[in-house]
Amino acid sequence: MSILITPDTKVLVQGITGDFGARHARLSLDYGTKVVAGVTPGKGGQFFEHGAHRVPIFNSVADAARATGATVSAIFVPPPFAADAILECADAGLDLAVAITEGIPVRDMVRVKRAMAGGHTRLLGPNCPGIVTPGTGERSQGGCRIGIAPGYIHRKGHVGVVSRSGTLTYEAVYQLTVRDIGQSTCVGIGGDPVNGTSHLDVIRMFNDDPETVGIVMIGEIGGNAEVEAARWIRDHCRKPVAGFIAGSTAPAGRRMGHAGAIVGGAEDTAAAKIAVFKECGIEVAVTPSDMADALIRVATARGVALS
Repeated sequence: MSILITPDTKVLVQGITGDFGARHARLSLDYGTKVVAGVTPGKGGQFFEHGAHRVPIFNSVADAARATGATVSAIFVPPPFAADAILECADAGLDLAVAITEGIPVRDMVRVKRAMAGGHTRLLGPNCPGIVTPGTGERSQGGCRIGIAPGYIHRKGHVGVVSRSGTLTYEAVYQLTVRDIGQSTCVGIGGDPVNGTSHLDVIRMFNDDPETVGIVMIGEIGGNAEVEAARWIRDHCRKPVAGFIAGSTAPAGRRMGHAGAIVGGAEDTAAAKIAVFKECGIEVAVTPSDMADALIRVATARGVALS
């Protein structure tokens, strides 16, 4: 099994006619993702063509979903218009909106989060690498790739990965794959201070997924989302969890990379989060190169086979 998406998920791409959206729509099609529609206002009736694929373009998300049955959107819309693009997904009743866009104003995201509260549509991101459920074909093709993650490094299996950092997501996935440990689903939740889906949301889904047997959770300085998730893991999670926190050398008060990666309180620091991880029974990777080995250590200690 997987969480949030499956290889049969029908996907639409908002911004499919832009350079960035087009590039990743092609990569997703090559991976085997069922990209069934594109959305660019004013270009309805045209087609996005790639090899044997001829994807219809619509003026609105509602039109695209109604005509094709798409339930998930990948959003590659420029920052000034991205908030409205997310809300368009909610208005159309999609299951999931994956916002790749970086640099959406915080004020816009506060408005989006308030408008989506209690609604049907889940938001992943913004400023995230997206989500991948690997397939069983060559180089794990035949899966579902939504966003910008390199599909070829994934392998179908039983480890869930959740991360605020795109680059560290790829690093963790690659480490697992070269050790012949596959992944159930890999989720990038994004590094902005206001996002739609948290570490805890994803951890709960992995915990409930019978095919996910181990979890890698990657966080960074700023906010308390990792601490919240760690304490829930201590009290409820039945599966081995390894974690890594980026930003150990970042000075207080200075943003590191992501807009949300800034130390503003006692629990925002890397040291504080690492201490909580250890208290909660999460095996901590000391460096990024240790993430897969950390999961192997805790799984071995608990007698859990990862592959």
